[in-house]
Amino acid sequence: MGGGGFSCPPGDPALDRYALEVARAPHPRICLLPTAGGDAEEQIRRFYAAFRHLPCEPTHLSLFRLGLEPVDVSAVLLGQDVLYVGGGSMLNLLAVWRAHRLDAILREAWERGIVLCGISAGSMCWFEAGVTTSFGAPRPVRGLGLLPGSNSVHYDAEPARRPCFHEAIRTEAVPPGWALDDGVGLLFSGRDLVEAVSARRGAGGYWVEETRGQAVETALQPRVLPGREELEPPTPLSIAEWREARVRRR
Repeated sequence: MGGGGFSCPPGDPALDRYALEVARAPHPRICLLPTAGGDAEEQIRRFYAAFRHLPCEPTHLSLFRLGLEPVDVSAVLLGQDVLYVGGGSMLNLLAVWRAHRLDAILREAWERGIVLCGISAGSMCWFEAGVTTSFGAPRPVRGLGLLPGSNSVHYDAEPARRPCFHEAIRTEAVPPGWALDDGVGLLFSGRDLVEAVSARRGAGGYWVEETRGQAVETALQPRVLPGREELEPPTPLSIAEWREARVRRR
């Protein structure tokens, strides 16, 4: 997903529901990995506010707090139906994951058919490469490589990413790939693209490749998901309820 989602008010609830719909379970277990955002409590709270009223079992895994909340990381992640990676720094995300061996665990999850998804850094991490602003100015970096090609997010919201992505593809610093506006997602089965979807009217995506020394965009035609006004509004999650959920998790 190119950006937006539950962590960016007013959210994209159709994308949240879509992530659950592609899971192979009537009441899927979904786990947020907020690593890229430093396990920020605000992102975690917004996750529960978005998903607690949906037919699923939400939880989260805070790698930065394992000293206070020790868990078997592999068992937690491989016991889920959906793993949802939040936004933030792609560079820091991958460094922390590798320190905890999540790169290997997530590959196993992918091979088992667990749904892997995410927004922003949580979208680009699955590809061979992405465009990160972790250094300040946009710069291409390598991802996990589960999916072929490259990925650039926030294509409409952060214009500086576009020329960086074009130049990286033109010079073959990264392979050809997909660029996504906020609110737009791609669904893959294995390594094959199944469809593009959009929770925002007018938002889109592009396939970008090098042709005769230039980066050339081909617009995707995403399927439009139900608008926010067509869906039932989520029930607000109070701070007390969120803290109670954390206690139950411990």
